Amino acid sequence: MKLSISEVEECHMDLFRQKRLIKTFYLILILFIPLIWHLGVIQLVHGQEYSERALDQRTLKVALEDIPRGNILDRNGETLSGGQREPRILVFPPIITDKQAVIDKLALILDQKPQDLAPYFKGQPRYLPFPLTYNQTLAVNELNILGLRVEQVNFRYGPSPLAAHVIGHLGYISDIGRLDRLNSLSHKKYTLSDLVGQSGLEYFYEQQLKAASPANFARAYVDVYHHLIAGLGIKVENSANTGRQDVITTLDAHIQQVVEQVMDQRVHRGAVVVMDAQTGDLLAMASRPNFNPANIAKSLPGDNDTFLDHCTALYQPGSIFKIVVAAAALEEGLVKPGDIFVCLGEKDHLVSCWHKPGHGPITFEEAFAQSCNPVFAELGLKLGAAKIISYARAFGLESQSIIGYPIPRDKRQNMSLIGKPYNLVNSSIGQGPVLATPVQLTAMLNTIINDGVYIQPRLVKELKTEKGEVTRSFPLGSSHKVISSGTARELKRLMGLVTSQGVGREAMVPGYGSAGKTGSAQVANGVSTVNAWFCGYAPLEHPRYVVTVLVEEGVSGGESAAPVFREIMEGILPTSR
Repeated sequence: MKLSISEVEECHMDLFRQKRLIKTFYLILILFIPLIWHLGVIQLVHGQEYSERALDQRTLKVALEDIPRGNILDRNGETLSGGQREPRILVFPPIITDKQAVIDKLALILDQKPQDLAPYFKGQPRYLPFPLTYNQTLAVNELNILGLRVEQVNFRYGPSPLAAHVIGHLGYISDIGRLDRLNSLSHKKYTLSDLVGQSGLEYFYEQQLKAASPANFARAYVDVYHHLIAGLGIKVENSANTGRQDVITTLDAHIQQVVEQVMDQRVHRGAVVVMDAQTGDLLAMASRPNFNPANIAKSLPGDNDTFLDHCTALYQPGSIFKIVVAAAALEEGLVKPGDIFVCLGEKDHLVSCWHKPGHGPITFEEAFAQSCNPVFAELGLKLGAAKIISYARAFGLESQSIIGYPIPRDKRQNMSLIGKPYNLVNSSIGQGPVLATPVQLTAMLNTIINDGVYIQPRLVKELKTEKGEVTRSFPLGSSHKVISSGTARELKRLMGLVTSQGVGREAMVPGYGSAGKTGSAQVANGVSTVNAWFCGYAPLEHPRYVVTVLVEEGVSGGESAAPVFREIMEGILPTSR
């Protein structure tokens, strides 16, 4: 059958229309793909979030915690911040009809002025800041007022938090630039009203600690007129997943508490570090002057270093550094315990001795026990700067790294300065350019306890979700051999002489024994006080703890720091053996 021209043209037009429809279909499909994708993302990825936002818009909500964040815990899961749950009055202003009558009744119960309570009854729901006694709680509940109820609120910081300088403190976001940086680093949403970490673990683990929502909250289900919906009312609810993580430290809350109690009585300014003698884990770190993270404004007594962590700050270690010189001299075969030296006291040609009349003829082991300066100055010259620098570095006195605690490096610490002209003699007794932190000195002494093996100190063990799942672990520190086992054994014997018959007798722990080294570092010319040190361990046999004590503005290591060491050891070692 032969088609006419008009029929052929009609067929061509039909094909053209079909192709055009197909192209239009695909074009529309292409245009709708992003929309379909976006709808899928909203539903599958952000569905829960948008659902919660919509619910928040239709209800009234009060968080039952002051700062939604993960916890900072000790090695046994105890909180270090001292956080606790306390009863508070929840106020839902839109629900309360006769606000003034409610204010007047509460003022009588709380012993507050009505005008002081009035601001809390405007705007958004909240909890009142006033602590409640048991009787006050009963009285508020007996009022039976809609929009008013008592619930337990979780507070992050208690009256006596532990390890405040390690925990750090919070503060508001200071500027838009930091707000943008925080939002760019995390999928969690930050606003200028958020409290964020300013120092310590609160700062280093800000992204992990921050919660996307409170763990517990009270929600009032209301209609458009702010009337409670029958059958729903006000309910306490829990968030399924707040996104927060807990930081598990190596600290021991009991040991930390003992340390802080002793420091409150004996150390106005200084630091104490306690280390596990086997693992290198930091069990306590306390710094003075102290502050309470719960109320930073009241923690500022006009002291410039209130927030300084003295445990990780640099100081001249004084005679504690003689351990390094002694280790190098013994390891290099330059001295034996019975070798005799001569100390002329303040008239010595190298450096004056603290014992002004002089020790006269004195053996090396006696010089160690009595912390005789001229003997160690002479040994330092024999060793030379290069050897002392090498051993100091091997003992970790240039490593400021603490596992899980990424503090910025202080560039002032530079052992190579020992080799500069006129520095060697003063460096040999821990003065001059020699600088070290209490944590570093603790790890140095722990090297001797562990048969000459240095172990890197550790402060954080792991991070956990609120469900207990470990998201990151921090293994024990790396180690390396510094001195032979024989040299380490001899140094332990010498440090035992310090506490049994030398200048550190006040550090002897009854029933356990102890060993260590005193140090007294001059602060400045014309100042009678010193930075007083004692760095030691106990028990004498099978050591468990290494403790470094720094007492700023002290008299001497033996008089100011050694008794603090003994008292701490008596508090943390078992009372019966």
